[in-house]
Formats: sequence, C-alpha cells, structure tokens
Amino acid sequence: MSLTIHGIPVSGGVAIGRAHLVSHATLEVAHYLVPRDELADELARFDTAFSSVRSELEELRAQFPTTAPQELKAFLDLQLMILHDATLSQTPRSLIESEQCNAEWALKVQMDALLAQFNQIEDSYLRERKTDVVQIVERLLKALLGQPGYTPPPEQANEQGVVLVAHDLSPADVIQFKQHQFASFITDLGGTTSHTAIVARSLNIPSIVALHSARQLIRENELVIVDGTIGTVVIDPDPQTLAEYRLRQRAWEIERRKLRRLRDTRALTLDQVEIELHANIELPGDVAPVKENGAAGVGLFRTEFLFLNRDRLPDEDEQFEAYRDVVTDMGGLPVTIRTYDLGADKALNGVDYSMTNPALGLRAIRLSLTEPQMFLVQLRAILRASHYGKVKILLPMVMSVSEIDQTLYYLAQARRELDDRHIPYAAGIEVGGMIEIPAAALALNTFIKKLDFLSIGTNDLIQYTLAIDRSDDKISHLYDPLHPAVLHLIAHVIRVANKAGKPVALCGEMAGDVELTRLLLGLGLRRFSMHHASLLSIKQRVLQSNLGQLAPKAQRMLRAHEPGKLRALLATLNS
Repeated sequence: MSLTIHGIPVSGGVAIGRAHLVSHATLEVAHYLVPRDELADELARFDTAFSSVRSELEELRAQFPTTAPQELKAFLDLQLMILHDATLSQTPRSLIESEQCNAEWALKVQMDALLAQFNQIEDSYLRERKTDVVQIVERLLKALLGQPGYTPPPEQANEQGVVLVAHDLSPADVIQFKQHQFASFITDLGGTTSHTAIVARSLNIPSIVALHSARQLIRENELVIVDGTIGTVVIDPDPQTLAEYRLRQRAWEIERRKLRRLRDTRALTLDQVEIELHANIELPGDVAPVKENGAAGVGLFRTEFLFLNRDRLPDEDEQFEAYRDVVTDMGGLPVTIRTYDLGADKALNGVDYSMTNPALGLRAIRLSLTEPQMFLVQLRAILRASHYGKVKILLPMVMSVSEIDQTLYYLAQARRELDDRHIPYAAGIEVGGMIEIPAAALALNTFIKKLDFLSIGTNDLIQYTLAIDRSDDKISHLYDPLHPAVLHLIAHVIRVANKAGKPVALCGEMAGDVELTRLLLGLGLRRFSMHHASLLSIKQRVLQSNLGQLAPKAQRMLRAHEPGKLRALLATLNS
C-alpha cells in the first residue's frame, strides 16, 4: 500500500530507486561496573576500538575518489580531527578509570556532555556540527561491540539506483557508498545546514531531511520516490504515481541539461540590466563547483568552518592559508569573507561565554569585539589574503555605529601590525555589514555612510523578525519570507542602500529561491549570493525578467497584507 511522508527539502529533483537502510549503533548502551583488576583490559579494549576507527577513516581518506566533491574530504578531515581530540580520545579513558565503568558507557557519558554544549550554540550551522560527534561515537561503539562499519548496499541489478535511508548519514559513510550507484539521501534527522544537506546540495542529489520516521516505515529494497523539491517521499508507489514521477524525473533532467548551457551567459534582464550572481561557501573546497556554475564571485565565505570542534582557535597562518587558497582559486573574482559568526556559548581558549539566552547574547561581531586579540588574528589573516586577489570583509550581525567604529579601529591596528612585519596587503579593502537584525534595518541611515556595502542576511532577519527558530522543524511552517514585516524590512534596506549609492546584496536562502527572484528584482535588488547549486536556475529567471514590468508589481505586493493575496500576487509576478 502506497504511503507518503514529508520532511524538509534540501536538494531539488526527483529520485526513484530501491531503499537501502543504513544501520546505526544504538546509543542506549549498557552500563556496568568493571572490577579494578580488569580496568587495564577495558582501557585496552577502548584503545583497540579507537585505533580501528582511526585506521578505517584514514583508509577512506587515502582511497578518496578523485571525482568526489571536496566537501566530503573536508568533512572527513574534520571527523578525524574530532577523533584525535582529547575530549574523545582521553576523557573517556579517565572516566573508565575513575568510575570503573565500561568503555561504551564512558563514551556515552562524554558524548552527552559534548552534545549539551552544542545544543546551547545559537548558530544553526555550528549547532548541527554535533552530528559529527554522534557519528564518531557511533563508529567507536560499533568497534567496541565487534560490529563492522557501514556495509555497502546489496547488489541491486537495476537501473533505478539506490536511495539511502538513514537515521543520519556522515560524509565518511557517503565516501564508502561512492563506488555504488545511489540516487538520493533521506534521513530522519537534520536541517537545511546539516551535513547530509550540504553533501546532497554539492552532489545535486534529490534529498530530504527531518523525516523522523523514514527508518521505521521503509523496508529494505522497497521502491521509493523522493521529491527533493517539495520534501515528499512516496513509499511503494502505485503504477499511476510511479509513471507520473518518471515523467517529472525526465523533465527535471532535461531542464538541468539546459541550465548547464547558461554557465558562461551574462546575467542580463530582458531590458539589458546586468545582475550579479555570487555564491555562498562554507568550505575552501566549494570553489570548484562555484566556478563550474559560473558565479561572478564569492558573496559570502562563512569562516566559522575553520573554528569548529577544536579547543583552540586556528592561528593566523592557518587562517591566512585557507583564505588565500579561496582567493587564488577564484582567479581574480571578488571574495567576500565574513568574520566568524560563532555562537554565544562556544567556549574558546578556556573562556566560557554561556548565558541565559544565547540567541540574544554574545555572538558574531559582538563576540569579536569582546575578544579583540582573537579578532585581530582573523583581520590580519584576511588582510594578508587580500594581497592575492579582490577581497572584501563582511561583518555579521552589525547593529550600531559603535560596532562599526570599533571594527574599523581594529582593522587599522591590524594594518599597522602587518606594516611592522613588512607583510603586504591590498590597500582600500572594502568593509560591509550584514543586515540581519530588524533594529539594524530600521536604523540603517545612522551608520550606512561608514560601510562600503551591505548584505541582507535573510535567514536570521526572518528568524528575529518573526521570533521563529529556523532550525526547529516543529514550527518551520511559521518561517515565512513573504510575511509583510519581512518584505517591508528588505525593501527598506534596498531602498536606503540604493539612495546612498551603496551596493547591497542578499545572501540568505531567499536568494536561491527562484520563486522569489522577480520579487527581489522588483524591489531593486541587483546582487544575489546563494548556494552554487541554485546559480543557474536563478540566472535563467533573470534572463526571462523585465525590470520595468516588475517594479510596480513588487510595490503592489508591499501594499498587500493577507497571506492569500500575497501568494496570488507572487504567482502573477512569476507568470
């Protein structure tokens, strides 16, 4: 009997294939007392499991397919780094000795402690990195229990491919499956910034996360349809539904082939206005697909990746090398580097930033200005990278004149320190601010003259305006980019920036939503920055748009207040 379940779509398209259920170690492990005279054997058992997992990951890294996206390699490096960190390699050993507990329980206790810390982080991207910890602990538990790592799916001699169905899926697991044909990822856990989502988008594989019960409802080798555009999974489809989705699948593939032809086409509207289409990146390895999709530059480099899952901050040289690699790989195209947007409760260098409400606490530029030495290290690294190409600096979560003044003061100090060391950097590097707090949008006139450009971060702007946690799938239906308050704030920022002659971009998820492209164009937006997988579809919509016709329709939407009316006007705009 056919059954349909729904989740959060993270990568569009249609996949049809046989399900392969990826097993995962249970985290409800046994707890028992280990006699003192057996503690040495228990420690040896832990060490053996640790060595086994390390060897497994290192072998995967050594056999890394040349055709696989670099994101996978970077995530694999990250998991190796977590494995070697003392919080997992040494702390459980101490627990085994002090509590006389079994190795499985020591790992479970330590994992729970680490997850509690991650859950307090405001930034959704950083918070979801807790999945790395869970995945590493699961591998260790499997080794302790004498179970092998994930095994490849059974041979399925059909052309339909394989749909991987998992509670969660790590990049290392994906590498193991790389030699087999697979059509899609679907998982019970995850959000739009989870590992599975990032990997799926990089591979352009139809994928859905947060399905909650997929592992329980889907049977091994059962035929499933994955509609990654709307977030629907059809289990055991009837012949009519299957035929319908096969037609949709073929139409999707034909459209993708057509889009690839637009790679080198200028993004010109029908009335010959050029629109700048840039890409967001999280990792240095993102540059290759960014260029393959014809981006005009990197509009947002989220530097948080360099700071994840480590006790100490990366030093100046490590940061410089990462920024330089991106800048040089972009071959002269602009790269906008955002200073780290770390969450409030992330303990760095032994400093505790915990507070009652991290969503409204010490994060992003506030944290940078509170720890000037940390900030200066990053500013010097960015300045050094500017010697190798066109670099801009973007400040997250700016709200006031004083924050900008302090930042410019530290930037001048960083320049002086590099001068003292005779290290070259580009003169006149542009500094911009992210508008993602309603107060910043409304008070923009008070500080816009101090910035060279603006970038609207709609993900947080919507979250703060509507008081909706965008990572909570229980209330995700309330997260509405077409809410009148959101549209008025975006229109206001664009209007103020254009009047002041300051370039303004939009870098949130709205930028990659083709249904909203014409609305944003009609509001006066001329720069977009999005995930590279969305670039060509957005370019196609730009090529089909006439700005002169869009502006009055967009203004009509600003005057509407009822959700139904807004949706109807948007449909007219896109017709």
